[in-house]
Amino acid sequence: MVEILQYRRIMLKLLALCLLTSLMYVQNAEARIRHYKWEVKYEYKSPDCYKKLAITINGRSPGPTILAQQGDTIIVEVKNSLVLENLAIHWHGIRQIGTPGMDGTEGVTQCPVLPGDTFKYEFKVDRPGTYLYHAHYGMQREAGLYGSIRVSLPDGETEPFAYDYDRSIILNDWYHKSTYEQATGLSSIPFVFVGEPQSLLIQGRGKFNCSSTPSAPGVCNASNPECSPYVMTIIPGKTYRLRVSSLTALSALSFQIEGHNMTVVEADGHYVEPFVVDNLFIYSGETYSVLIKADQDPSRNYWMTTNVVSREPSTTNGLAILNYYPNHPRRSPPTDPPAGPMWNDSASRLAQSQAIKARQGFISTPPATSDRTIVFLNTQNLVNGYTRWAVNNVSFSLPQTPYLIAEKYNLRHAYNQSPPPTGYDFENYDIYSVPANTNAYLSDGIYRLEFNTTVDIILQNAVTMGGTTSETHPWHLHGHDFWVLGYGTGKFDINEDPKKYNLVNPIMKNTVPLHSYGWTAFRFKADNPGVWLFHCHIEAHFHMGMGLVFQEGIAKVGNLPSSIMGCGESKGLGNP
Repeated sequence: MVEILQYRRIMLKLLALCLLTSLMYVQNAEARIRHYKWEVKYEYKSPDCYKKLAITINGRSPGPTILAQQGDTIIVEVKNSLVLENLAIHWHGIRQIGTPGMDGTEGVTQCPVLPGDTFKYEFKVDRPGTYLYHAHYGMQREAGLYGSIRVSLPDGETEPFAYDYDRSIILNDWYHKSTYEQATGLSSIPFVFVGEPQSLLIQGRGKFNCSSTPSAPGVCNASNPECSPYVMTIIPGKTYRLRVSSLTALSALSFQIEGHNMTVVEADGHYVEPFVVDNLFIYSGETYSVLIKADQDPSRNYWMTTNVVSREPSTTNGLAILNYYPNHPRRSPPTDPPAGPMWNDSASRLAQSQAIKARQGFISTPPATSDRTIVFLNTQNLVNGYTRWAVNNVSFSLPQTPYLIAEKYNLRHAYNQSPPPTGYDFENYDIYSVPANTNAYLSDGIYRLEFNTTVDIILQNAVTMGGTTSETHPWHLHGHDFWVLGYGTGKFDINEDPKKYNLVNPIMKNTVPLHSYGWTAFRFKADNPGVWLFHCHIEAHFHMGMGLVFQEGIAKVGNLPSSIMGCGESKGLGNP
C-alpha cells in the first residue's frame, strides 16, 4: 500500500513537471520578439510614373510587411530622417492592451518623434488577422508612409478555411500635390478642397496619363519601371488567401479580379461567415481576406482592378495583373479590364455591408443591452468662416499636450474640460436639408466613459453644405473592436431601429462605413484603459475636425514611457 502511495506521489510530481514544462514551452512559444529597424525619410518616387517626393521606410513605399504570430511582441525602432517634419506611426487594428502609449497617435497618446530622433514602439499582437500601420501625424499617411501587418495563428493551429498560399495587397489613392499644399488649401479662405486623386495604386503601383498634364522633362515617364503594374503570380489549381486592405486618403473603392469570384472570409481580424462576391467594396482603414481559386484558363493572365465609388470619379481605374504561372508576368491580358460597378450604386454598397456576419463557431455575442447610447451627427460646417467637418456641431482640434499624458498626470487645464454633446435635435433636424445656421465651434473636449460599461454608438449622416451630396465616411476606433449592429438609410429612429439590431451574429470590426444619407450602429465595451481616438479615416476630413476622443479606466493605466512625452505641458514629466 505504501509503495502504491509513493508511486502515485512520484507520478503526480512527474505530471506536474510535465505540465510546468509544457506551460513554459507555450509561454516561450508565444513570447517571440519580432525586431524591426526603420529609417523614415523623403525620397523621389514615381509610383504612378509621376516623379514626386514620397515618405519611405528603408527606401520603400509601401513599407515592409510586419510578419508575426499571435502573442508575439513587436519592437519597431523608428529613426525620423524627415529632416523638417515630426513623425508618429499608428498600428491600425492592434488594440494596445496594456500599452496605450504605443498606439502611435500624435496629440492623443504621444508627442511626435522629432527630426533626427529614434523612437521605439513595443507592443503585443494578441489576435491573428490582417492589420495595417501608417503615419498619424498631419497628413503624412497619404505621402506614402504605410504598410501591412500580418498576424498568423500559433504553430499547430489552423484557420477555419483552407488555402495554399497567402498574399497581401494594399489599395490606395495618390495625389501629386504635397500634403503641405493640400493642408494649406483646406485651412484657407476661400476653401480649396484636395480634389480627386490623380491615380489609384495597387500595392504601390499605378499609371498616370503623362500626356494629360504638361510637366517638366523627366517628371512624368510612362516607361519608368517603378510604375509598371503590380503582378501577383499564382499557380493553376491552387487556392489563395488574398488579404486586401485600403488606406486611401479620400476614395471608397471597389476591387475586382477578372473572371474570378472572391469568397470573403475575414474582416478586420475576425472570421466572416463566407459569402461570394464578384467585387469587393472597401473603405479606407478596412482589411479583408478573400479566397480565390486559380481555376480559369491557365494560358493567359487576368486583370485586377480598382475603381472609385460613392464619389463621381475623374480618376483612371487602378490596374494590376494576376499572372498564371508559367505565363510571362508582364504579358498583358488579351481582354479589356473590368470596369467595376457604377460609382453611384449605393444599394449594392449597403447590401454588402449588411452581408458581413460573424462566422458560425467564432461568434462573440455582444451584451444584450448597453449602458449608454451616444449619437454622432456628421455634418459639414463653418467655423469662423473656415470650412470644417463636425460631430454634433463640434469640430475637433488636438491639444498641445497629448490626452493620455494629461489624463494620467491630471493636467486638466491642458484642454477643454466641458464634455462634447452626446446627441443632436433628433426630432427637428432634417438630414436632407442644409440648416439655416451652418456655424459650428472648435473644441478639444473628450468623452469620458465609465470603465467596463457597454456603449452604443450611432453614426448619422447628413447632406453637405453644397446641398446635393452626402459623403461616405469610414470611421475607425482605436484601442477596440466593436460589434456592428446594423446599417440603415435615412434618419435613425431611436425608438424603432434598435429593434432591428443584429445581436445574434454581428461581425466585430475596428473600421466601419457610414453610408450616404444613412446611419450605422455599433456596440463596444469600454474595457481597455487609456485614451482612444475615434475619427473619420479620410485624411482631409480628420484634418478638418471629423474626430473625437474617448477616455476610459485611466486610473488603471500603468506608468507611461518617458519617450512619449516632451511636448506641451508634458515637458519634464516621466524623467527621473
